[in-house]
Amino acid sequence: MMEEFSRECEEMIREGSSTFYNAFSFLESPRREAVFVIYAFCRLIDDSVDEPEEAPFTLEELRHSFDHLENASGHFIWPALRWLFSEFPITKQPFYNQMDGQAYDNVRTSIDTFYEFEAYCYDVAGTVGEMLLPVLHDNPDEKIRTSGIYLGKAMQIVNIIRDIGEDLRLGKRYLPLDLMQKHRYEETQLHNHEINENFIAMLEDLRQTASVWFKKGLAYLNDYPSRSAFCIELASVAYGEILDVVERNRYEVFTKRAIVSDDRKLEIFFQLNQRYQLSNPEVSNVVS
Repeated sequence: MMEEFSRECEEMIREGSSTFYNAFSFLESPRREAVFVIYAFCRLIDDSVDEPEEAPFTLEELRHSFDHLENASGHFIWPALRWLFSEFPITKQPFYNQMDGQAYDNVRTSIDTFYEFEAYCYDVAGTVGEMLLPVLHDNPDEKIRTSGIYLGKAMQIVNIIRDIGEDLRLGKRYLPLDLMQKHRYEETQLHNHEINENFIAMLEDLRQTASVWFKKGLAYLNDYPSRSAFCIELASVAYGEILDVVERNRYEVFTKRAIVSDDRKLEIFFQLNQRYQLSNPEVSNVVS
């Protein structure tokens, strides 16, 4: 049974995020399968908001079944989650926090302040860091928990910058209004897809915040088991590389999606593995 739901969850992460799949495939069992389960459930939460017509569950249905997890049936995610909670000391609260954040995101169309922006980054990504900690670390303390949250929030900044155009087409603006005002970039310019010095300065401002949060998120890697540390750093560096691609694309985030090439992913892998010296790594896992 575990093998069956593990394959289903693995397929979801393989299709949904090549960066995470490529990085966390290097984990040993059962940590690897646990990451896949967490991703799969978060994907279902996200799809219930972003693609409600095609999603297998509404957010309310997910919450109800999660409330009564011991009896939930009809989908592979429920036995997968029961296995996850029996195998690792994970609490339900980060999952509830994410569902609450996604419920709010379902009605929110814009963000006004950086305070709201950071709260949003926590809701949809910092919570994932919290979920993963008991899987990736044997005994996470408060400083480890805080760093995990920062790492998730940093990755969400990358998502926001990369997806500016896509989000606009969905009627969403995650760039905080006070940041736009700081850089004298108007909402009309955003909707007109105008790329100018002010727009670039605004994105570089966000990029600097992401850099600070990545640094905080990676501050205690030496406290993790070596394979967990390697996977976390591989995912983080590959994710950060997306912002380098945005720069090389001349900040065209309205019509062009920033994608890290397979060659660059391999280069990052070999650079990191020189330091970590993983035994028998499957290089084929690095690229999708």
